[in-house]
Amino acid sequence: MISQPALSGARLAVLRSRMDGISRKMSKALTRAGRSGVLNRAKDLSCAILSPECALLSAADSLPIHVLSGPDLMARSMLDAHPELRRGDAFLHNCPYTGCSHAADHTILVPVIDDEGRHRFTVLVKAHQADIGDSAPTTYFAGARDVYEEGALIFPAVQVQRDYRIIDDIVRMCRARIRVPDQWYGDFLAMIGAARCGEQELLDLGAEVGWDVLDAFSQGWLAYGERQMRDRIAGLPALTASGSSRHDPMPGTPADGVEVRATVRIDPGAHRIIVDLTDNIDVLPCGLNVSEACARTGALIGIFNTLGAGVVKNAGSIGRVEILLRDGSCIGGGRHPTSFSVSTTNLADRIVAAVQIAVSEVLPEMALAETGAVNPPHKGVVSGIDPRDGRAFINQLFLGSTGGAASARADAWLTYSHAGNAGMSFVDSIEMVEMHHPLRVLRRELVPDSEGAGEHTGAPALTVELEPIGAEIEIAYVSDGTINRAQGVCGGAAAGAAAQAKRTQAGVVDLPPFGHLRLRPGEALLSVGTGGGGFGDPRRRDPAKVCEDVRDRRISRQRAWLTYGVAIGEDGAIDARATTELRTKGPSE
Repeated sequence: MISQPALSGARLAVLRSRMDGISRKMSKALTRAGRSGVLNRAKDLSCAILSPECALLSAADSLPIHVLSGPDLMARSMLDAHPELRRGDAFLHNCPYTGCSHAADHTILVPVIDDEGRHRFTVLVKAHQADIGDSAPTTYFAGARDVYEEGALIFPAVQVQRDYRIIDDIVRMCRARIRVPDQWYGDFLAMIGAARCGEQELLDLGAEVGWDVLDAFSQGWLAYGERQMRDRIAGLPALTASGSSRHDPMPGTPADGVEVRATVRIDPGAHRIIVDLTDNIDVLPCGLNVSEACARTGALIGIFNTLGAGVVKNAGSIGRVEILLRDGSCIGGGRHPTSFSVSTTNLADRIVAAVQIAVSEVLPEMALAETGAVNPPHKGVVSGIDPRDGRAFINQLFLGSTGGAASARADAWLTYSHAGNAGMSFVDSIEMVEMHHPLRVLRRELVPDSEGAGEHTGAPALTVELEPIGAEIEIAYVSDGTINRAQGVCGGAAAGAAAQAKRTQAGVVDLPPFGHLRLRPGEALLSVGTGGGGFGDPRRRDPAKVCEDVRDRRISRQRAWLTYGVAIGEDGAIDARATTELRTKGPSE
């Protein structure tokens, strides 16, 4: 056995930065070269580096829902299907049954092979696709009763490059089934290029510092992550707590929606946290089911969010969290032919919320409210024929979502988007959306008095109004939070709800929370995305912050009076005496 060189803390930190730099370089390459708006404008993508044992080493600037769990499962499925790896190989993976988040997240896996033919790392490039051959023009097909009705092309670690040459058969298959073949092919080439960029950077790094040093780094970095997590857990009390969150009813769900339950057990003696997701209902006859990768990731997001910053996210720290799933459950227990089309967002976010609420009930100093629900129509998948050039188009809109949750430490992050993205995706520029699609955005603005009220406030809701220009457009969406708003914790209030409606010449008509909306010229979409829950008693909020919220028109003077117990005069200044009286009397007097 060859002994590994000992690395100092300083060198470990430098190599960690080098690895993260490679992950970021892959992401930059994909963002710049990707052809679809969901990549080059919204940045719905992630890149990661794994050890040859499939352990996550680096995923800098990636979306949590893509990388905390799933890359390890996909890399193992690549090894199972292709035990003999060679330099120049590349594999396409989007199979939710063998580790991918959902079928829309096309992933390129490239093994990094040294000059002696030894597998040193695996680089992973994941990118959400605008179209993947679904039977409907969307990649969030909530109505699909199974994977056959969903219609997505499924690639379980299928080889797409050999000796650095693309296998054209796979490309022809995709071009024949995908609605925007040129757009998909451009994204595919961008993913291949980003992966090859990461491969070359790692080969250069191995030549520069030596593969034995990189092996020592991998072991030391994972040990550091585990040690950090063990120390963090050791400082927590032993406890068990449960939380739940409810998704709105939709076709294929129970009449009262889907309750997602989580039980969190902290065992400081064993330096372990257990998240039990087994007490959830069976697989649903629709696309809301959560894949194994997303169920595990949802639990991990909730744990890391409540632990706070400072604990690195790698396989070492992740390994101290045990996640229990039940076979046959809609939360991580589905098998083929279950549809996982909407796996990354709706119910996955409710897993995060259930974990955060459980911890908040027993550890208020670590409390974090519920993040707002996702996928209102203004974040749906838009498609149609562009009258400007006669070509078909399809893309997911990212016209904004707020949703940030308040914590025990601070107000919400306004553009958090949703729990799985953690604020890492970009918000579409209105000008760019109008340039690339035959539509006009009439307004995009925060909804006053819609924040999750509290000592620390959740983000307000967001409203968007848009109309088609010169052509009919279709928007597929899966809007949660119309009924079940984002919950507050520790006395904080729930946030504003989602809503959707269509304005026609005859008036405004409410729309269902799930559907495929057709908008004709002269009609407009009115879409509201949810806010985030609040933390703590609103009457403990700093009056100066309440005054600032009124000045910024986030809340009205009436809400400041009734909800926060703060009197704001006509001149915009705080009436200190009236405020003291209000807060002394309390909200019910």
